[in-house]
Amino acid sequence: MRSLVIKCTAGADDPERCNQAFTVATAAIASGARVTLWLTGEAAWFGVPGRAEDFDLPLAGSLADARDLVIEEGELIVCSQCAARREIGEGDLVPGARIAGAVAFAESVLQDGVQALVY
Repeated sequence: MRSLVIKCTAGADDPERCNQAFTVATAAIASGARVTLWLTGEAAWFGVPGRAEDFDLPLAGSLADARDLVIEEGELIVCSQCAARREIGEGDLVPGARIAGAVAFAESVLQDGVQALVY
């Protein structure tokens, strides 16, 4: 099975698109895929404790539970520029999340056997 890299570009400003990225990430994990979820733009806030817990979308699962599953079974990465613009540092993130930049993203999606999706 291929690895899956998902870039979530929307946060609470576009809850359905944001939720879709997390839903696909957890479904792929349940299917046995190796998943890396990148949080960019307003989604960067979901790498900070309490933000995913406050997310509310009718008929959607818990964003915090989805985030925690990604951390437990894959990788959760916050975009470095997006984090810097929001004054989010490594110490501000939930345990298991990390900050990385465009070079790391490009390297991960250009590997053999990787499927990339952007929401």
